[in-house]
Amino acid sequence: MKVFIGGSRNINRLNDEIRNRLHNIVKQGFEVLVGDANGADKAVQKYFLESKYNSLVVYCSGETCRNNLGSWKTTKVETPMGAHGLKFYMVKDHRMAIDADYGFMLWDGKSAGTLNNMLNLIKQNKKLLIYFSPKKEFYTISSTEDLQKILTLCAHDSLAKIDKKISYSNIIKEISRPKQIQLSL
Repeated sequence: MKVFIGGSRNINRLNDEIRNRLHNIVKQGFEVLVGDANGADKAVQKYFLESKYNSLVVYCSGETCRNNLGSWKTTKVETPMGAHGLKFYMVKDHRMAIDADYGFMLWDGKSAGTLNNMLNLIKQNKKLLIYFSPKKEFYTISSTEDLQKILTLCAHDSLAKIDKKISYSNIIKEISRPKQIQLSL
């Protein structure tokens, strides 16, 4: 089993509850897919380095990884010509959502990239666990309905900023729309 672990750049320390969840991943022998960003990615890498856990793959956009603390195996994801900023890194994150069986996101309620990761996992019909740092609580998500309950806990101005960056409200509508059945006539 592969678990995509990601999160907000504002989360750079792991509390005991998060560390316990990561320990469960180690005990179950899951392969960890993690990004190379500062913040949650780097903190998670540090945890696994200290735990001497080697079943990790670090995903990077472009040719070089920003962080690979354990010199683990890497997957370098090609990015579209001219992509920069959030769009440059979203390609890598999308690939991790496809490659993973499950997700574990550490979210501050403000990170557009982390919310986009959650949406990518939901689009792939994959369950995820969210650690929502403002409430210091875990939530299991398997649908847009579950995610929308978490969104009600976020500040409206934060959600407005996220929506400007990634149009999450349109993505939720698209995912939630019932699929039409093809008729063979």
